Amino acid sequence: QVQLEESGGGLVQAGGSLRLSCAASGRTASSYTMGWFRQAPGKEREFVTAITWSGGSTDYDDSVKGRFTISRDNAKNTVYLQMNSLKPEDTAIYYCAAVQSWGRIPTRRAQYGYWGQGTQVTVSS
Repeated sequence: QVQLEESGGGLVQAGGSLRLSCAASGRTASSYTMGWFRQAPGKEREFVTAITWSGGSTDYDDSVKGRFTISRDNAKNTVYLQMNSLKPEDTAIYYCAAVQSWGRIPTRRAQYGYWGQGTQVTVSS
């Protein structure tokens, strides 16, 4: 069992930066692939980025490549999402998710079994 708790959301102007954190608890939390998804009002929850348990592999949606960076600190059981050059279209609730996986990084919502409660990110124009 893995519990996830996001923090770091807030209101920022376009072009600004935010760093989200996801604290994981559970005996084997560090062995999970960790992902970030987001859901804007009236839209489906969509994949943003994910990182393998070792941190050796990452995957990003094209909409955030070059602007967002995912990282993890297994000693702290924490995953980070550094978001730079934020745009109004990045406004959404951001969710942390976890899955035990090997090989290709999962990018579909249904593949992740553990979810946090989400943190709101609002980017003003």
